[in-house]
Amino acid sequence: MLKTIDSLGDLRGKRVIVRADLNVPLDGTTITDDGRIRAAVPTLKRLLDAGAKVVVISHLGRPKGAPEEKYSLKPVVSRLGELLGTEVAFATDTVGDSARSTVGGLEEGGIALLENLRFNPGETAKDEAERRVFAQAIADMGDAYVSDGFGVVHRKQASVYELASLLPSAAGELVLKEVESLRKVTDEPARPFVVVLGGAKVADKLAVIDNLLGKADRILIGGGMAYTFQKAKGYEIGQSLLDEEKIDTVREYMERAEKQGVELILPVDNVVAAEFSADAEPTVVGADGIPADQEGMDIGPKTAELFASKIKDAATVFWNGPMGVFEFEKFAEGTKAVARAMSEAEGYTVVGGGDSASAVRNLGFDESLFSHISTGGGASLELIEGKELPGIAILEEGTK
Repeated sequence: MLKTIDSLGDLRGKRVIVRADLNVPLDGTTITDDGRIRAAVPTLKRLLDAGAKVVVISHLGRPKGAPEEKYSLKPVVSRLGELLGTEVAFATDTVGDSARSTVGGLEEGGIALLENLRFNPGETAKDEAERRVFAQAIADMGDAYVSDGFGVVHRKQASVYELASLLPSAAGELVLKEVESLRKVTDEPARPFVVVLGGAKVADKLAVIDNLLGKADRILIGGGMAYTFQKAKGYEIGQSLLDEEKIDTVREYMERAEKQGVELILPVDNVVAAEFSADAEPTVVGADGIPADQEGMDIGPKTAELFASKIKDAATVFWNGPMGVFEFEKFAEGTKAVARAMSEAEGYTVVGGGDSASAVRNLGFDESLFSHISTGGGASLELIEGKELPGIAILEEGTK
């Protein structure tokens, strides 16, 4: 069982450090998808209402352990304040003078956001001692710790793992909801259980397929990863994405699926183009005949219809990874078809974070039509793989 905020007792006047995941996409300083900020609000509101002095910590992007203006969390401050209905103080560093004075100036029910954790090399250091030193510097500014950044719980990083061992710690509302929702998929899914996998790299999803071959009733494969499967079947894939080293593994999985009675469903047609461009002219071809000078950009209309029919009667659906280059309007139809089928399905539907969650929002779907939209692509995949997540394990009852 995960330790909850209730286990922390009376928090009035206490400094509570909240590890959120505010790693939002930016166009310059403009937030293009605020889903992760909105997901952090319930926990933060609960703590503010309890009279805590709330200190929010997060990363943004992948800086190399030193400050970079383009990765500053400053653009997040005003949107977070709007959603909370209160002013959010901002510290221009994480454990320096600005952070300490900003935290020191908080009143009961006040909130501050510290600058990007990854501006400090200790956050992502491979050396545990280095991570612990950084975590201790953060812990010195707090009385309790709440882990609510589900998108990073699969990482053994200072603010996720070591920090939780240095202060009384608990899982926030988002982490509790994510774990509960995803365990409905992994533990005893209602059947038929359908898994839809897409995205660019087949290597990213192999462990998921391996784990689900004994659990899922149907596995639908689209996106860039599907072309390695098509190549393994002996099909011509032209200039499409291919992970040559994984062809034998993929072939073995197809054989296993057949033996275990799992429907492993691949595209029957594809939308192709001569170049990777939003303006490229789309053509629909059979899955076994992509021209040598063309590349696959999306699943085709027959595949979209096939996939939708396989989702329609599912009791449980888990989806991770777009069906094509949904960012280009001409190649978004396959991803739209999967999202539409899931939004209309009567079963328990989970969108597994990352690009799939962005696609649902950017393509204009009502989020309330899905049972759960995860905030963590990598974390949700690792949970589905059956891996132990360090940031979850440290919050289990019986651990410090």
